[in-house]
Amino acid sequence: MRIGELSRRTGVNAHQLRYYEANGLLAADRGANGYREYDEHAVLRVQQIRHLLGAGLSSEDIAYLLPCAVGEAPELPGCPELLAAMRSRLRRLDDQLARLARSRSALADYIDAAERTGSETYPPFYDLEPISA
Repeated sequence: MRIGELSRRTGVNAHQLRYYEANGLLAADRGANGYREYDEHAVLRVQQIRHLLGAGLSSEDIAYLLPCAVGEAPELPGCPELLAAMRSRLRRLDDQLARLARSRSALADYIDAAERTGSETYPPFYDLEPISA
């Protein structure tokens, strides 16, 4: 099947499919016309990739885990190497969450302090644009 059909069957746009291929997560043969040709297994592979991305794994993590993946969910064997890789990723996520919690707390403290001082002691900031997300 060509990339458009794989995109339709998986709900993943062609740009992302090419990204997966470029990162070694998805393989395609090239037809005589130069078009990518995917086999039926590619649908399952894309579903596995999407699930693993949803778990917060990076493309690099997924490239390491994917050869062992079984089924759409996917299931991963409990071998020591895979468990070590997933635990490492979990630690990185925990570290990110802790940094975000500290940032959130500091920002909340700044907001509380600013609200306590009130706007009467400072001139209006007409020329400032609000902070965007």
